[in-house]
Amino acid sequence: MFPARVRAGAPLAVVILALSGCSSLWGCTDTTAKRGEAGVRVQVEDTSGQPLGVTAEVVDWRLEPHPQVPSRGDRVHFHFHFRFGGVDEVSGIHGPAVDACAVDKERVALGCQTVYSSQAFGPADDPLTGDDWLAVEHPEQVAGVLLIPNDQSYHGRTCEQDIKDVGGPHPPETPRRGDQL
Repeated sequence: MFPARVRAGAPLAVVILALSGCSSLWGCTDTTAKRGEAGVRVQVEDTSGQPLGVTAEVVDWRLEPHPQVPSRGDRVHFHFHFRFGGVDEVSGIHGPAVDACAVDKERVALGCQTVYSSQAFGPADDPLTGDDWLAVEHPEQVAGVLLIPNDQSYHGRTCEQDIKDVGGPHPPETPRRGDQL
């Protein structure tokens, strides 16, 4: 058996392991925010669904070949704008971010990607406007470009990556082709 000295120190060792995150009793919990309602103009919201005071809007879009790869055919070229309602323009490394999706007439995603407010560095008269391109398999099906309001700028560590960080809220996954918006 174990000497009395080892048995006496065992409870202390269990407490140290529990406090260090090496125990399943730590209670690490990851949560994923519910995807917000897609729209041409959205109020950007944090992972709890609260507005950040930032509006993102698709200003216009059109189908055209990308100037660097015209041989690949038409892509969706869209312009977007961020408005900051009295809040700091940079909340995170690249500022607030939303997913932009080309959709068909039924609002089914044909292609999506994340756009950051830091990409909006338009002309001096409208510095918060930017543009980007979406590649879709069938550009002729595109009926519009929608934004998802969930802020995508922060992805904290998950419980699986580091149980000691206690997990936390995460934005929803970027929509995939075929998702109904």
